[in-house]
Amino acid sequence: MSTGEVAIRIRSVGHQFGEVGEARHIRALADTSLDIVRGELLCLIGPSGCGKSTLLNVIGGLLAPTSGTVEVAGKPVHGPMPHDIAYIFQENALFPWNTVDENVRLGMLFQGVPKAEHAARAQQSLQAVGLAEFADHYPAQLSGGMRQRASLARALSLQTGILLMDEPFGALDEQTRMILGEDLSVLLARTEKTIVFVTHSLGEAVFLADRVAVFSARPGTVKKIIRIDEPHPRNPAFVTSEKFTALRNELYALLHDEIRKAVGSDAPRGRRGANGGAP
Repeated sequence: MSTGEVAIRIRSVGHQFGEVGEARHIRALADTSLDIVRGELLCLIGPSGCGKSTLLNVIGGLLAPTSGTVEVAGKPVHGPMPHDIAYIFQENALFPWNTVDENVRLGMLFQGVPKAEHAARAQQSLQAVGLAEFADHYPAQLSGGMRQRASLARALSLQTGILLMDEPFGALDEQTRMILGEDLSVLLARTEKTIVFVTHSLGEAVFLADRVAVFSARPGTVKKIIRIDEPHPRNPAFVTSEKFTALRNELYALLHDEIRKAVGSDAPRGRRGANGGAP
């Protein structure tokens, strides 16, 4: 992590979908405050439906909060900030009719980067993720992990200070996730980028994060923040260490009751017995 300069300031953010009283009303996020430091990787972890992705979308300006405020680099967020923030989703969102190089350049085109800079930036970002030799390949010719590398290259080419990553490795097999996690740790060590990373994986959170924000069941808010005091790039041996196991167990203990609450609140509401209990 860097010197402690705040890159993202979140104050009392809440969000609800639909109006109170409507059948579709959901209070997803409640009174959440966080300071995210420049150069750190913060993982958001919690039960399904606890508002992790909602908060990520609020930070990215894709969703306006119902209450509270977000600032990026001291500027209020009122919509997308493509010169400050890049997004990587679970699905790679590559255009299948474009080559890898063309997909990377499209991101710069949409951002308004001068065309004269496209070739050099694309080459640099593809080298950073180990895809330089696949620049002329099409997405269908790549593995799932390679396609996510291409998405990361596109985000890196934008040269934003902040990356928002919404379960970017969630659709990949465990071995590929492990390798991409190692590569992301190396990338973090080389740059000053601030990364907010949503995951459901306890191991992924411990391996990647400088800090882990553990969310409560919906309406989600930060239950506790766990600091992972381990330098980047993370050594693969860290995964088999007692320290890693202890941190993972701590996360599990914090999440267990919240997941139970989430499962209970999402369960179908059947008929109840005469005494108010389950039939």
